[in-house]
Amino acid sequence: MIKRLLPLYLLIFIFGCDPKDDPQPDTPVAALELTNLAYGSGSQQQIDVFLPEGRNLANTPLILYIHGGGWIQGSKEEFLPFKSSMNTLLSGFAFASINYSLFNVSTFENPFPTQENDVIEAIEYIESMKAEWDIEGGLILVGASAGGHLALLHAYKHQAIGNIQSVVALFPPTELSELYDSDETAAFLLSGLLEGTPETNPTLYNESSPVNYISPSSVPSIFFHGDQDLVVPISQSELLAKTLQENGVIYEFQKIPGQGHGFTPEVYPSVLTAASQFILENQ
Repeated sequence: MIKRLLPLYLLIFIFGCDPKDDPQPDTPVAALELTNLAYGSGSQQQIDVFLPEGRNLANTPLILYIHGGGWIQGSKEEFLPFKSSMNTLLSGFAFASINYSLFNVSTFENPFPTQENDVIEAIEYIESMKAEWDIEGGLILVGASAGGHLALLHAYKHQAIGNIQSVVALFPPTELSELYDSDETAAFLLSGLLEGTPETNPTLYNESSPVNYISPSSVPSIFFHGDQDLVVPISQSELLAKTLQENGVIYEFQKIPGQGHGFTPEVYPSVLTAASQFILENQ
């Protein structure tokens, strides 16, 4: 008798369950913000992550923002004023912003390439967390000033780490020996950061300059520079454009008339729009 009833009970179990009791696989994944995550053991190695609603492991690209501040100051919060616009312009993208170890001009702690290595660690952490965050897709690097330098350096020198798809830079240093010669302030900072001058430590200056790693296989690049920049001369971006062109790399260079180091609020909407269009076209 018991054997005869078993199939009946099994059918009741299979077909009698309330569908509302099952997980809903079609429910969109909710948006999620994760702040001050540690991507390394250093006190400044922190990352904020902004994951979009409906993200998936099929195609959710991530944009990593690297802040400026002359390698000696600044924070990941620099991204926040751009976050709303970027969400609108690049719907469905995930975003992240990092702190990195800052060079201390008094104690000479954290000289280069500490910052370069922090970017590598942050990207390796992102790669390790993709499944947990429900994202998969290309990684795009964006940075301003010193952050633009770090974004370009990683994109050209370490492109395979994170499978970088494209890079966006605002008023970036690109050739540090020439930047050293541009004025006394730059010379003072770089002689500490790079532990010497271009004459006494030429290897580190060469290894820390993004233009030295450009090849025909370099990633598509877009960059913006004010023609009145007195901190990072526009010649740094002009040299970048020349080197990219010589190597046949896809790039776009926008000179921003009347702008210095850091753009006025009226300029950023058009810059963000152009950068977003470039990213989408080069996915």
